[in-house]
Amino acid sequence: MKANIFKRILLIIPVLTLAGCEDFLSTEPDSTRATITTPKQVSQLLTTAYPQASYVTFSEAMSDNVADKGTGTDDRTNRGSFLFEAVEATVDQQDSPDSYWAECYRAVSVANEALDIISKVSNPDQYNPQKGEALLARAYAHFMLVNYFSKFYDPQKDNSSPGIPYVTEPEKVVIKKYDRGTVASVYAQVEKDLLEGLPLISDGSYTVPKYHFNRAAANAFAARFYLVKKDYAKVIEYANQVFPGGSLAANLRPWNTTYESLSPQELFNTYSRATENANLMLVETSSNYGRYVATYRYGMNFAKWQEISAGEGIIGGSASWTFPLYSQGDNNYLIPKLNEYFVRESVNAEIGFPYVMLPVFTVEEVLFNRAEAYAYQNNTAAALADLNTYVSKRVGNYNAATDVVTTTSIARYFGTSVVRTGLINTILAFKRVEFVQEGMRWFDIQRYGLQVQHVTFGGQTITVPADDPRRVLQIPQSATISGIEQNSR
Repeated sequence: MKANIFKRILLIIPVLTLAGCEDFLSTEPDSTRATITTPKQVSQLLTTAYPQASYVTFSEAMSDNVADKGTGTDDRTNRGSFLFEAVEATVDQQDSPDSYWAECYRAVSVANEALDIISKVSNPDQYNPQKGEALLARAYAHFMLVNYFSKFYDPQKDNSSPGIPYVTEPEKVVIKKYDRGTVASVYAQVEKDLLEGLPLISDGSYTVPKYHFNRAAANAFAARFYLVKKDYAKVIEYANQVFPGGSLAANLRPWNTTYESLSPQELFNTYSRATENANLMLVETSSNYGRYVATYRYGMNFAKWQEISAGEGIIGGSASWTFPLYSQGDNNYLIPKLNEYFVRESVNAEIGFPYVMLPVFTVEEVLFNRAEAYAYQNNTAAALADLNTYVSKRVGNYNAATDVVTTTSIARYFGTSVVRTGLINTILAFKRVEFVQEGMRWFDIQRYGLQVQHVTFGGQTITVPADDPRRVLQIPQSATISGIEQNSR
């Protein structure tokens, strides 16, 4: 593990101007529809069919990746999520659960508008790529919503608890009543949209494919979806389609080569670029996370980093991760990843909003999902091969002869003779350090029902077991006007 300490990170904040698809959304619905008459224009509309809000702040703060540092940036979402309290915020507050809810449904409304337009054209086959993207975008937004605002899906149960409204048509009235359905029904509809939309995706329809559901990202989404459903054959099938005929290894982030020589600012400027092979899909999110990731009161201190990075001990030899750990003041630690950039309200405006470009699907996740599926299929050799591929890109001064994960090294580290259990624990440990400060750990905590224990600076212990209703985010109060029942907490 490499630890570099510095006192302050200066952010490069490029000024961007919103244009393109915003022109469509700033007009009345009828005039908007009148101006969209070509596949290209539908594609422009679909650039906003993704939730431009971030889940990272509340997702990370609920996980076991954070500690109460006693001091630091006091943020309502960061604080409430750590304490497992309902976050009292509005849909306008950046990084809040309410904001994410609202943005997901705004994205759904755009996808539904696109699908409605396509359903009425005389040449629908020419719009197949746009239809595919709209279906995938609709499925993704609902998938993320149901995983946060409902009890987590368990394929061994009936999943009859309340889901979230699955909206499939444009709203024609000011206030429409919605039914939440069940978690099972939401998953069934996500799967329907996913399977219908994926074959229609065409990368040639985009100027920058990674800002859309391109084929690699669509297959990565399918692999994630079927991992939750525990359909491991399909996880492997879709993971292998991310780079058909190619190698996942060649597209992993080069942390122990190229990245190792980069400064913090260079890492910030590189991590979320569309040119990075590891980034399969990027979403622009309105977020303060890039500004406060290190200084949040409830964040990663050095003791937490030691816990998170301890998985390097699973590897043979004297291997250590090459992730560059930095500090931003006392007890405020981060890995330079998600940077802030500033979007002005207009070209000449002095005010605007901070944004973060968020990698929502990556090659690393695909590799881990495939390894986990191999483990459950008792294909130990294939699971180990994927884990060692990962190690080869993450260990400093990597030595293929000694820096190896084996069933023996796993058993020694975890003290278990059950091979599958050891493999799963290794995958979860590696994922934890890989995605630290990206909000991904929460999904594994939910999938495996891991207990979370937070200790406040004052000594109070907050224990949240697998069946605790506080693990389910509260439905926004503003949604009750549409008849959507809130969760019991």
